[in-house]
Amino acid sequence: MPIERFPDFFAAVPRLAVRDPLAEFLGAAEGGVLEYGYADAVRLAGHSCPTVASAYALAHHAQTRLYPGELPVRGDVRVSFQQPLDEGVTGVIAAVVGLLTGSAQAGGFKGIGGQFVRRDLQHFGEAQPLALRFTRADTGATIDAAAELAHVPAHAEMPELMRRCMRGQADAAETARFRAHWQDRVARILLEHWDDPAVFQLRVAA
Repeated sequence: MPIERFPDFFAAVPRLAVRDPLAEFLGAAEGGVLEYGYADAVRLAGHSCPTVASAYALAHHAQTRLYPGELPVRGDVRVSFQQPLDEGVTGVIAAVVGLLTGSAQAGGFKGIGGQFVRRDLQHFGEAQPLALRFTRADTGATIDAAAELAHVPAHAEMPELMRRCMRGQADAAETARFRAHWQDRVARILLEHWDDPAVFQLRVAA
């Protein structure tokens, strides 16, 4: 049977434990406690890239700040986005953010008896100061968030290596270098810059 083999750095990325009342109610996890790692975001997206990495980090940071000293409550956080759903990489970010927060779009879980509703907890094209806004449904506490990935540049070889790989012109060594450089940037974003405020901007909303 095939075995997953992820880059080693995946295991070093901070994990996020949450409490999901729906999981507790249905007996899916004792106490509703679920734990997510970067590999879960990669499984969801099907790839590891700066966008997936930044979405995972922002959702992790925002929920940690919204629930200081306690487990974040999955399904209790609304998330709004500056950009429309179909613009750029917004859909990818929304999917990863939804994994960690439980927030969903119109097609999400409709709840049981008016409880555990996940649908319509994500909204797009909103006028707000930063790319994402995370809001606790119970208290209204809000964190604005954005990632500035230009502060973590790619290796100088990347543009040419990507072109050669996309055109099917790269040999085995070039393909290996492309993949290594690609994941090296992701690793730097998630490990070297995890707590870098220039890369991950988080602000308590006024």
